[in-house]
Amino acid sequence: MSIYWDAIRQCFFIPAPTFTENDLPSQAGRVFIVTGGYTGVGKELSSMLYQKNGTVYLAGRSKDKADAAIADIQKAHPSSDGRVEFLKLDLADLTTIKPSVDDFLRREQRLDVLTNNAGVMTPPLGSLTAQSHELQMGTNCLGPYLFTTLLTPILQKTAATSPPGSVRVTWAASLATMGAPTGGVTFEANSGGVKIFHDRFTDYAQSKAANVFLSREYQSRIGNASNIASNAWNPGNLLSELQRHQRGLEAWFTAKLCYPPRLGGYTELFAGWSEEAGARENWGRYVGPWGRFVGLRSDIEGNGERAGRFWEWCERETKAYR
Repeated sequence: MSIYWDAIRQCFFIPAPTFTENDLPSQAGRVFIVTGGYTGVGKELSSMLYQKNGTVYLAGRSKDKADAAIADIQKAHPSSDGRVEFLKLDLADLTTIKPSVDDFLRREQRLDVLTNNAGVMTPPLGSLTAQSHELQMGTNCLGPYLFTTLLTPILQKTAATSPPGSVRVTWAASLATMGAPTGGVTFEANSGGVKIFHDRFTDYAQSKAANVFLSREYQSRIGNASNIASNAWNPGNLLSELQRHQRGLEAWFTAKLCYPPRLGGYTELFAGWSEEAGARENWGRYVGPWGRFVGLRSDIEGNGERAGRFWEWCERETKAYR
């Protein structure tokens, strides 16, 4: 019962943020990527980092939305010595991801924190990526997996001259992990591929549990040896563009349970920048709203076999696009 009580406490009676922009030291000289960084939670996080003189890349598909967000962020913090820039990235099309990484590498010599914030939730049934993957699995998992692994060399280079745990990769999970299938991710018996349930919520929940697996496998396969911290987080129930596919009663009910995006920004800020989340003993732990460690279902928390299998599936599915 304790995990269910913990889940309730991730919706209601949430403690105040433990790490805010007021606790964040100057980020001058440090470079960050926030996927989906020009709307909602991502924009809130990007604004905090720019406010503290960081260089922030807002990665996503829409230059128009990014330009509008950049103008807003710069106007809000006119005294900042940081930079905020757009990075073209379409997580639903694997062919675009290496060009995006190459563009970033032409522009920067370091990367301190990669926040895999962008995602899609409960799109219309039958929605697919450019490579015909179910849209949520493709956008929430395969795209971020490829983007992160292609950026790993510059993360490792940065970590080599930085304090252990100060270079980080963080991943967007969700309270929806509570609704994931048994074991977090289900595989087809014959093909070995990830099973698609053709149910919008179940497929979303599976993709979020899968992001927990990616965070854990990144930590064990890459992060521990490179002094890079990797954590997944439930940002909290937030009003954002994630709900753009909801209609009617579903949208009304969601709005009643959701909080302002800025609070979710504090969850992400804790995972990527707090000393507590960067301490070696906390690498790989799961972060909840608005910046604290929380629990997962036991069949997800300790399922290293399923996590490794999912990582290897992502590797096979993205290998042609490296």
